[in-house]
Amino acid sequence: MTAHQAVHPVATTCRGLGVSPSGYYAWRQRPLSPRARADVELSAQIDAIHRASRGTYGAPRVRAELAALGIHIGRKRVARLMRILGVQGVSRRRWPRTTLRDPAQPPAPDLVGRDFTAPGPDQLWVADITYILYLAVVLDVWSRRVIGWAMESHLRTELVLAALDMAVAQRRPRDVIHHSDQGCQYTSVAFGRRCRAAGIRPSMGSVGDAYDNALCESFFATLECELLDRQRFATQAEARGAIFDFIEGWYNPRRRHSALAYLSPRDYERQAPTSGAKSRVEATCANS
Repeated sequence: MTAHQAVHPVATTCRGLGVSPSGYYAWRQRPLSPRARADVELSAQIDAIHRASRGTYGAPRVRAELAALGIHIGRKRVARLMRILGVQGVSRRRWPRTTLRDPAQPPAPDLVGRDFTAPGPDQLWVADITYILYLAVVLDVWSRRVIGWAMESHLRTELVLAALDMAVAQRRPRDVIHHSDQGCQYTSVAFGRRCRAAGIRPSMGSVGDAYDNALCESFFATLECELLDRQRFATQAEARGAIFDFIEGWYNPRRRHSALAYLSPRDYERQAPTSGAKSRVEATCANS
């Protein structure tokens, strides 16, 4: 009524809605209830959290961010206030099949069997390439952290070697399993030679089955959903800068991960139970 009182008299609007003018004026003078006032304050915080997440967080991650601030409320309440604000998280879409195997090169055995869990750091890595920006990544399964990545204008073996070299330099692994698909870059002689030199055990899933490398596919789906679908790049240098900012400025240090009790990969590594393995991770991360 207040928004339309310049067009329609209050009495006319009240008559159409079946309420009394006196009741309307009494409602306007009545102070907000404690819950309504709390909703106003929460809405401001939720809006700030959503903007800080680059417009990507849905209700679960917004709720986790509020909990980190000492504000513990239900997910449904967060979702309701987000609907009122008109904000929502981003959602994913399916990826096409992109693995091209070189039949002349034998694949490595599958040492993972779709079991994407690891009791500690640098025991299982997963790797893949996205064919949108020719980006290769290596993730540590334990913390979901991107520990190696490379971006080029080609799909030659040098692309995956650069990502592997970055991961090895950052983590200095001991007998880690490196799991990938059977793309020709991973079955190449040069890649196998580099793995042997670094003491890495190659592992490969079957051809054309995204579930055999689901964890890495999940990262690329997140990248596409939260960055690539929402931004266009004029040059490769601009794309490289955006990828660097997404991985090193957002995904690794700040983005809350549902599989990590809504901690970021970096915070998960820092808060894991004290162990020799953890100390080794912290030392290498401090130098990265």
